[in-house]
Amino acid sequence: MIDPTDPRSPSRQIADDLREEIRDGGLAPGARLPSERELVERYGTSPQTARQAVSLLKGEGLVVGMPGRGVFVRERPPVLRVGSDRYARWRRVQGKAPLQAEVEELGLKWRQEVLALAEVPAPDWIATWYEVDPGAPLFVRRRRFWIDDNPSQLADSYYLLDLVKGTRITEENTGPGGGYRVLEELGYPLTRVREEVAIRMPTPDEVRALRLEPGTPVAELHRVSFSGDKPIEVLQGILAGDRYVFCYDMPVND
Repeated sequence: MIDPTDPRSPSRQIADDLREEIRDGGLAPGARLPSERELVERYGTSPQTARQAVSLLKGEGLVVGMPGRGVFVRERPPVLRVGSDRYARWRRVQGKAPLQAEVEELGLKWRQEVLALAEVPAPDWIATWYEVDPGAPLFVRRRRFWIDDNPSQLADSYYLLDLVKGTRITEENTGPGGGYRVLEELGYPLTRVREEVAIRMPTPDEVRALRLEPGTPVAELHRVSFSGDKPIEVLQGILAGDRYVFCYDMPVND
């Protein structure tokens, strides 16, 4: 029942109660939420307040409405573990790109959808890493990655034109081991990776491309890959926030 002495609004009290049920597993992924009538009876409230409570949970991305069926606890897609060893050379020797190896280790299926292969002007932050003028021509590979039937990531990899011109990086299929394998064959083995991750809400285009439910954030990843001190790839990735866990095992400096 609603507590009239609680400083929270009635709809917030109901939403908080249902959220706790979801977190505790009382309402499992895929479970149907109580109907509006059932919520009215359980909490002794009005239909409008019950609807407002469910809307709060929809806005948080915890539940989804299915026309004619009701409201259901969101079934989370498979969570991908991104570890510190994802760039290990042994993966490339096996002919697998980092994402491919991670997905297959989880027993999942993956595919890469190439959206564009083109020369483009360098965005400012990428130009800084390559020490070129903003707007200078670079080569970009734009892709969307799918895990099982879920689009999980948008990835734009930028390269210096002189480095990749005439290589498989400019083709749709880079071959076994991915772009890092190609760069190593060119004499630029991967030796270091720098990553920056920022969590934010998605743009409308990102919502459509990743099929995000309302309230779902994205992780914007900026990755710079080095061979020695030379940047050999700069990537901007947009990752669905509910489909990834970032895990890093790092040495501690003295």
